[in-house]
This record gives sequence, structure tokens and C-alpha cells, in this order.
Amino acid sequence: MPLEDNPLLSNPAQGQDITIVYQDDAIVVVNKPAEFLSVPGVHVHDSVLTRLKAQFTQAEGVFALHRLDMSTSGLLVFALTRRANKQLQKQFISRAVQKRYVALIEGKLSETQGEIQLPLCGDLDDRPRQKVCWQQGKPALTHWETVQVEQNRTRVYLYPHTGRTHQLRVHCAHHLGLNAPIVGDDLYGLQDKRLFLHAEQLSFAHPYTKQPMTFQVDADF
Repeated sequence: MPLEDNPLLSNPAQGQDITIVYQDDAIVVVNKPAEFLSVPGVHVHDSVLTRLKAQFTQAEGVFALHRLDMSTSGLLVFALTRRANKQLQKQFISRAVQKRYVALIEGKLSETQGEIQLPLCGDLDDRPRQKVCWQQGKPALTHWETVQVEQNRTRVYLYPHTGRTHQLRVHCAHHLGLNAPIVGDDLYGLQDKRLFLHAEQLSFAHPYTKQPMTFQVDADF
């Protein structure tokens, strides 16, 4: 009897490419496809970080500063030197880095903008899901605004001011948040052809020149 493939050992990034949006001696900014790991996982080694290390062999290193969920597409910045890594880490820690995501969520919203403050922690009984927990959860803040209504779905901008795991997904889906799961969210909503969440804009100061830099790649949905 043939054995079924183990989905944990499959590589969803196979056949996909990352797009370099910008690069210099200090940093590289890429557009990550959906279903592509940001950094190596337990079972799958292929990732954006792995690909960049193979490409930038002459760099001092390739340093991951932040991550996107495998199912989320969009912009990531990596440092190519220890100096750049240290400077950019300071910006992430002080929350000076600004991010804008675009998402398509189920249903229509009664308001056009607002903020969500729901503390989050891992759901130990249902990993990898996260849950709202007022006792042990870490503070999580998201600002949002409506872009447009598309039939019975709403396109929104999401601005995370903290970087908790699955923060935007839980804040959209939870009844105390938007009460409207992101389309295609197989953990907190219903599965679709993809998770309709994209990190479309990223702003920070260049680690060497201190000049403000903003990158934008529009979503393909």
C-alpha cells in the first residue's frame, strides 16, 4: 500500500521565486509570495532567508529582522551586515518601523476606521492558533481603516503597532475585534485559494544614511 505524503514535509515554496524590490550594501528588501516561509521551519528548510543566503554569498551575512506568516505575502527587509542589523533591530524594538497591510475580510463593517486592543497568547490546546487572553496575553494593538466594499466583502488597511503571532488574523476574526475573518484564513475563518493578507508597505530609516525609506508592492488580489 503506498504511503500518503506527509504535508509537514512538503515544500509549498517549490517552483516559486522571491522578488528583490531593493538592495544595497546594507539591506535587501524582498516581496515574499504567499505559502513561502520567511525563515527555515522545523520540517522545511527552504525559505526567503535560505534563498538570500545562497544568493548573497559575499555579504557579511543575511540577518532576518522580522517575519511574515507563511500564508501572508508581502514586504520583508533583511540586513546584510552586522552594523545594519543592529541599527534596524533598534528601529523594530522602538516600533519606529511602520507597516501597512491590506486584507480582504468577510462581510461589511459598520464603521470606517478604528483600533483593536486585544491581548494575545498561544492556544496550547490548539496549536498553532492564538487566542485572546486577558490574564496571560501580551498587549496587541492594531489600527484599521476601510478601503472599499466589494460585494459582501470589505478591503481594509491594517496597521499593526505590535508584532504578535497571528495578530492581524485574530484581531479581524475575533468577535471583540472586527468580527470578520480574513478571506482564506483556514485557522480563524474559511479556507479559500489563499489567505487574502498582504504586507504592502514598509517604512524605516536606512541603517547607514538615516534617510527615510518607504517601499510599496500592491497586492495581487
